[in-house]
Amino acid sequence: MIFGLFRKRNHNQIIVVRQYEVLTSMARQPVFYTDYDVPDTVMGRFELLSVMMILFFRRTRSSATSGQELAQEIVDAFFEDIDYSIRELGIGDNSVPKRMKKLAGMFYGRLESYAGAMDSDDRVALATALQRNIYPKASESTASMRLLADWMMIAEAYLATLSENQIATGSATMPLPDKVGQRAG
Repeated sequence: MIFGLFRKRNHNQIIVVRQYEVLTSMARQPVFYTDYDVPDTVMGRFELLSVMMILFFRRTRSSATSGQELAQEIVDAFFEDIDYSIRELGIGDNSVPKRMKKLAGMFYGRLESYAGAMDSDDRVALATALQRNIYPKASESTASMRLLADWMMIAEAYLATLSENQIATGSATMPLPDKVGQRAG
């Protein structure tokens, strides 16, 4: 019986890696940085990857227990990846836990603020929250996050159509964002 537990965990790891790769690949789509005004910086990438994690996390809240566990494992992988990246940037071992705590707080704060806007279908509030987080030091003339907010709403609706099997097997995808010049009317 105990060997079955290890086998399940190993099987989940394959699913977690597969799904995490899909989410990180989506966050690396150049269109977000060229047409959606997300800065192509370390923090801009953190923000966009957080958006992907939040969208997936929100989709799995209505899933069976296994989907929720998978989502938590994917968020854990996200933080392990961040920890590794911080260390690769040359941050000293003593300050990594403090930075990780700060980044975790940022992530869960975003989850809460984006969820509030998305639950009430308030794209303006979502765009405002995205702008505040993606451009924390910028003036009011900062690029609008309306396109990203619109895409998030589209992505959430798309994720809602996915089957539980797609979630459980790590096969969930997200819609590719349109390039601004290719948008219909």
